[in-house]
Amino acid sequence: MADHFLRRRPEWLRWAVLGVAAGILVIFLGAQRQSIDVSYGASPSTAQRIDQQPPGSASVPSVEEMSALIRAKPVVRLPGAVASWDEAAVRAAAGGAEVRILVAPPGLDKAAQDRVRDVEEATVRIIGTQVSGGLYRSTGSTAADWRSQFATGDVTTLLVGLVAELNDQPAPAETDRLARREPSPAELRAVTADLRRTGVHVAAGATLTDVPATAAAAAFPGRKALYVALPQQPAGKPVPRYGPSLAASFPDTPIVVMYGSWIEYDGPDAAGFAELTTATYYGRFGDLLSRSAYPQRAVLATYLDRVADVRYSGLFDRPLPYRPLDPVRVALPALPWLFTACVVAFLLLSARSVRRPAPSLSTPSLGTPARLAGLTGLAVEMSALTSRASDPALTRGITKLLAARDALAGNLPDPHVRELLDDAEAELDEAARLLPFDGYRPGDYLRRRPA
Repeated sequence: MADHFLRRRPEWLRWAVLGVAAGILVIFLGAQRQSIDVSYGASPSTAQRIDQQPPGSASVPSVEEMSALIRAKPVVRLPGAVASWDEAAVRAAAGGAEVRILVAPPGLDKAAQDRVRDVEEATVRIIGTQVSGGLYRSTGSTAADWRSQFATGDVTTLLVGLVAELNDQPAPAETDRLARREPSPAELRAVTADLRRTGVHVAAGATLTDVPATAAAAAFPGRKALYVALPQQPAGKPVPRYGPSLAASFPDTPIVVMYGSWIEYDGPDAAGFAELTTATYYGRFGDLLSRSAYPQRAVLATYLDRVADVRYSGLFDRPLPYRPLDPVRVALPALPWLFTACVVAFLLLSARSVRRPAPSLSTPSLGTPARLAGLTGLAVEMSALTSRASDPALTRGITKLLAARDALAGNLPDPHVRELLDDAEAELDEAARLLPFDGYRPGDYLRRRPA
């Protein structure tokens, strides 16, 4: 039945099927291109880096002068030095060995830093709050270490760890050396009044000039954050913790508090990103901040960019962006099967086209009436020779011949009659191929028959 159906399709169907197969192949191969869409996770941060900002400037004496100073006394603090420590804890870590400490200010250029490191008489050299000695450099690794270092300039933890290592002493237990306290009502009123009026409180001694608007908008989209800038706090004294108190006074509002170069966040989603932001920010820039003297605006801008990066890194449940339905993506699994079906259909049509004689080539000189008469005679002869296998094709051929005869008698258009004769010839050709005798295929029979 399928073969019978295919025989009656015009020639263009075969090539149409092939064209569809080629189109499916092109679509399928085009969809295999690998692509990465990073627009959803792309952070809107301004990509500011603190090391792109001017770090400030300071100077130190020559190597000879500093060497003479450190030989004269065990601890030398150069003008502008900010680091402090617990002397008793350092002596305990030294285990009785002599420790000579040279303390330089932050903000030295490379040449000045090299001069400090060239002072061989110094056991430990501190530039800003960066602690080094011998072949070692001591760096913070926890929020407690960074908080003491950048909020108050206390380098006790870093210093005792280095001194113990240099003198083969056991490492001391880690402790949080920064004591905290609740702000007094007067302190809180002064800060709250400024925040209600301008959204920013800058205490005496702080260097924050303004809040970087672009970085703030990227860090806290749709919210207006409040900012408190305090100078580096005195070491050894409890430091007021403004964040929780201000968060209670300004609910659902981001609160950013700076203590020197140390930044704390309280407010919405604090549990989700504040700790991670602190760890990644100071883990990356802590060493740079320890030896430099960046203004608080530069420190804050880089911190806000880091907040934006963390918030847009997929840590928060944000709805996926709308993606319109792509019919190709939906149909992609079915395309190989459609391609295969089209190729099979093309092969079937081509095979039938090869088996079927072209009437215009087999009987070029016969007119329509003569061709009808010849095919009718062939059908009569074959009717005595057919078997059960060839009877269906012969019957279909005779039916087409009768229809052609009626169409010719009714003066129907000649193309219609010829199409009926083409179908009849195809059926008779199929029946002839099933006969055990040669010479009954229509092309051979009509060429032998006199016109």
